Amino acid sequence: MTAVKIYLDDTREAPQGWTRCYWPSEVIALLEAGGVAELSLDHDLGDDERGTGYDVLRWLEEAVALRGVVPPARIVIHSANASAWTKMVQAIESIERLASR
Repeated sequence: MTAVKIYLDDTREAPQGWTRCYWPSEVIALLEAGGVAELSLDHDLGDDERGTGYDVLRWLEEAVALRGVVPPARIVIHSANASAWTKMVQAIESIERLASR
């Protein structure tokens, strides 16, 4: 299986070699399928009703804790939203702690 790099953003183009997603549901479906090696998340996606980058992290945190899902080896945030960035970093730290148990 080829390792996939996922880039969640509604306005920025994905870097070369990355798969661009526009909505959290797309990212979650790819995470459920497996093989995601890296994840780069924006927070604000233009329609909060459809979710934010933080929603992906909340889903992943629960999946790691309750179902033993293995998170991507690398998760980064490329959001310009400073307050959201802080809570997203905290979620990543929690995911890393849960995955190392």
